[in-house]
Amino acid sequence: MAFPATHLVPANPNQGKEAGELVRQVGDDLNYRLRQLHAQLLEHVPDVDRIACVLYEAKDDMLKTFVNSTRVGEPIKGYEFQLKDSLSLQAIADSGQKRVIDEIADVVQRNSPHSDWLLSQGYRSSLTVPLYENGSFLGFLFYDSMQPAAFSEEVQHRLEIYNTLISLTITNELNLVRSITTSAQVAREFANLRDFETGGHLERMAHFARLIARDLAESKGLSDEYVEHLYLFAPLHDIGKIGIPDSVLLKPGSLDAAERALMDTHVQKGIDVLERMIGEFGLQRLADAAVMRNVVAGHHECLDGSGYPKGLKGDEIALEARIIAAADILDALTSHRPYKEPWPLEDALTELERLVAAGKLDADCVAALRRHPDEIMAIRDRYRDR
Repeated sequence: MAFPATHLVPANPNQGKEAGELVRQVGDDLNYRLRQLHAQLLEHVPDVDRIACVLYEAKDDMLKTFVNSTRVGEPIKGYEFQLKDSLSLQAIADSGQKRVIDEIADVVQRNSPHSDWLLSQGYRSSLTVPLYENGSFLGFLFYDSMQPAAFSEEVQHRLEIYNTLISLTITNELNLVRSITTSAQVAREFANLRDFETGGHLERMAHFARLIARDLAESKGLSDEYVEHLYLFAPLHDIGKIGIPDSVLLKPGSLDAAERALMDTHVQKGIDVLERMIGEFGLQRLADAAVMRNVVAGHHECLDGSGYPKGLKGDEIALEARIIAAADILDALTSHRPYKEPWPLEDALTELERLVAAGKLDADCVAALRRHPDEIMAIRDRYRDR
């Protein structure tokens, strides 16, 4: 199976060590729990050297890395590819049958970046398990071993309980996240929040945020789990605007001082809405709730302290908030508004760089966007306003 080279990024070189030591990092809760399960699994199946889960996004037919526990070898992260581009994985997803490879070198050819990586790690055998939730395809669970023919029928039987535990752990976490994002969407619809806060805008800026996070993953030590959660949380950033009157929210033209002050209250309104949803859904235990809060609370803060609501400066502003700010402004500049035409991408990127020089935006986030103009245009084309 082939993976695009542009999405193949070596993970943190210390990750294999951390897997063995069960170190927990920010935005890494599912990875941590997978490492815990891996440690327990090794007592019964000692030859499993790597476990990884890839999620499936049906609307784009896209498989993307999510969590892994790698005890031997160097993991990879930050890649995605369409399921239809891998006939073997498509067949597994369609049939629901596991796949066992007893000798990877006899089956896998060096014809793609992923194949090169897989062979370079020295793994000898593998087991691929399709995952489902309520009959819908969720993704794949991969087991790899440095030993040949490690996944006998007996071993597969021993792994059944772990397949179930890992699947439940992942689906429970994702369902907690989706319960909030779905509730936010319903709240928007009931509040008749229209125009640029629905549909295309939310899709585009969420994809722009993921694009930035993926680009910065290696330099900032971001896990695939963090990147995916940021993508899922991004549409929540302006949820507080459900409390802003349409006369202000949808006003064609600039706002006066009183209207601007009212508009600025949407951040605190968003925090209040989010905290209420977290409480009502019992999501206090959601490990990445802090990331979600930062997305809502910090995306209008500026590095020079001139933002709102708290006037935070520099590193006081969480990375996820800085990412959302850059993604949101990029989409605002390049999209049609009642009071303006969309800017050409080059002009928008130049403006973002001006805001960096003025101390408003994070330089790394804007540089990440500058490195991916083709992907930005692809996102804009795919999620156009209708």
